Amino acid sequence: MEKPWKRLTGLVAATFTPLTAQGEVDLSVVEPYAEYLVQKQGVKQVFLNGTTGESVSLSVEERKRLAEEWCKIGKGRLDQVVVHVGCPSLKDSRELAQHAAAAGADGIAVISPSFFKPSSSTALRMFLKEIAAAAPCLPFYYYHIPSMTSVHLPARDVVRGIEKEIPSFRGVKFSDQDLLDFGQCVSSCPSDWSLLYGVDEQLLGALAMGATGAVGSTYNYLGRKVDHMLLAFNKGDLVQARAVQCQLQEFLSFAIGHGFGLPMNKQLMSEVSGLPLGPPRLPLLPCPEQDVRAVVGKLLSILGEE
Repeated sequence: MEKPWKRLTGLVAATFTPLTAQGEVDLSVVEPYAEYLVQKQGVKQVFLNGTTGESVSLSVEERKRLAEEWCKIGKGRLDQVVVHVGCPSLKDSRELAQHAAAAGADGIAVISPSFFKPSSSTALRMFLKEIAAAAPCLPFYYYHIPSMTSVHLPARDVVRGIEKEIPSFRGVKFSDQDLLDFGQCVSSCPSDWSLLYGVDEQLLGALAMGATGAVGSTYNYLGRKVDHMLLAFNKGDLVQARAVQCQLQEFLSFAIGHGFGLPMNKQLMSEVSGLPLGPPRLPLLPCPEQDVRAVVGKLLSILGEE
């Protein structure tokens, strides 16, 4: 029996992939990771095998194992587990989509190919349609992140009317600073879709434009702080919501000055949570410890800890 589809709203943590010191996937960290998100951050939805999860540096088999483990651990703990299944290879993407459905995922997402790039929104929709058809029982999301893919097709052109071609289509993970494009997605999308914003430092602007939720890496360790902003916004308290957003901007601006990127972000999560997430996979390299310590100190000051 298929699970009823639940709309994806609120905060969603884009999860890191735990690796051993030797660079192998470490599934033993998944259970304490899920517990940390729920108990310490109040986050009960995850987006795995995405950019934060280093998916393009993982094999298909590694991505399957991670999906299986998160889906298994998530039962009874997490509200939704969304699995990113996008790959340069259409066949690999379809295989991962079918696997996610069999593993018990609550939804799948797909990024645009970035080596052989789609030349038009029509070409990209054709690619997405082929993958969605491999798992029609799951809600399907388009993952828009042109800064990584260099595919600068407006998301509004990709998603407008897409439900006619992909009946399972349920929304967009929009990871771009273009609020004009995002706003046009909001205005042209059905009211029951999920419009999930993915640029943590300007989430408040996206909420004002109609975002229904957010997917981000910093929600792994700033979930409770950002939830205060969502609550304030929903109550109409823009002064409080803006104060929280400005705190997050102050932290991220400081972190960027110390080389903030995926490696530091992963190290930061390890330091704050105590989870052994390990190094990033080559060609990415860990950041210098002195920079990580400085950013950890700034984070703790934002959180009001000593």
